[in-house]
Amino acid sequence: MALIEGFRVQNYRALKDITIGRLWNQQKIPALTPLVAVIGKNGVGKSTLFDAFGFLSDCLAVGVEEACDLKQRGGLDRLVSSGGSGPIHFDIYYRESPGDRPITYELSISRDKSGRPFVAEERLRQRRKGQKLGRPLSFLLLKSGEGQAWAGEESFEGEESGQVPVELTDRRKLGIATLGTLKAYPRIAKFRKFLESWYLSYFTPDAARSLPMAGPQKHLNMHGDNLGNVVQFMEREHKNRFQSILNQIASKIPGVEKIDTKKTDDGRLLLRFNDRGFQDPFFAQQMSDGTLKMFAYMLLLEDPEPAPFICIEEPENGLYHKLLETLASEFRAHATGKKNAPQIFVTTHQPYFVDALLPEETWLLEKGEDGFSTIRQASADSTVRSMVEEGLQLGSLWYSDYLDSRTA
Repeated sequence: MALIEGFRVQNYRALKDITIGRLWNQQKIPALTPLVAVIGKNGVGKSTLFDAFGFLSDCLAVGVEEACDLKQRGGLDRLVSSGGSGPIHFDIYYRESPGDRPITYELSISRDKSGRPFVAEERLRQRRKGQKLGRPLSFLLLKSGEGQAWAGEESFEGEESGQVPVELTDRRKLGIATLGTLKAYPRIAKFRKFLESWYLSYFTPDAARSLPMAGPQKHLNMHGDNLGNVVQFMEREHKNRFQSILNQIASKIPGVEKIDTKKTDDGRLLLRFNDRGFQDPFFAQQMSDGTLKMFAYMLLLEDPEPAPFICIEEPENGLYHKLLETLASEFRAHATGKKNAPQIFVTTHQPYFVDALLPEETWLLEKGEDGFSTIRQASADSTVRSMVEEGLQLGSLWYSDYLDSRTA
């Protein structure tokens, strides 16, 4: 399954210029791990980094202009870093599988003469077979909606025969949104599929308490309001896997013995939690936020066909603190880097969660004196590495300010 090895954001709110992991021109930096956690205090930009992934996903789905206004972003003027004059820019460096040559996707968004956002430049690049050094060659390059794309799987190997001129009718839509639907451009299609299959969790317990129409659904949606439908699908199609989820939840949440569904007379679906101490079951509408959230995460992790990239903001909210190390360990157990395993990206400010992390999985986001965010990997500090090797927990070190750049 595809794995992001590096990600760069420029000129996006407090993220004036940050890079996590490796880029094509920064090969000495370690690649991102299958489990990535960004930690930091309130107000340092964790939510902004989470939203940067969401913004990219929205750009593909609806175009850059509408993406600037979604999720209370407030338009392009409120997204561009304070004092910034250049475009918003993103770099994604990833591999389709461990043995594949890495691909870089670059996107720049600027204002046109009327002040509206448009795609100023879009590029996909990859080294040729056998090429170890040098600048990767572009198999998609568009500037203001015009440029070239290379058709076919192998035609782009330094030959111009596969080069096709491209001119988009709408500069506010991504080129990959159109070209990625055509069989003639299989490599562009692969990246489009990868980006549109990202799962960004905007789960809210109130949404999970809603009463959806009955009917099995394969995947949990971003808000979690189809929780009962996914349970119905798992009960029908993956009984053993679903029973494993129930067993894990029962071991972590005292009293929960069984979870099932009940269809109402009007065709809606109720999620029932059976408690050992009570004869009648509780419905999802009566369960605590933490119970619903833990159940949703377990259901998400046990998806038979998981999203390749799962992004969760502050999973600790509403959970008992002793569950947090267990949850972090569950994330790592599923983010193995192996075939069909997702890459999991989380933001957190909870030391109990960080206690279960490794230094190479952990990135510390801080605010610089200029008000813009900076980021660094915990494993870059040799003292921190040594203390963790001696048995000290990373969250405890963070709580004690050993990860603070001012004390490093």
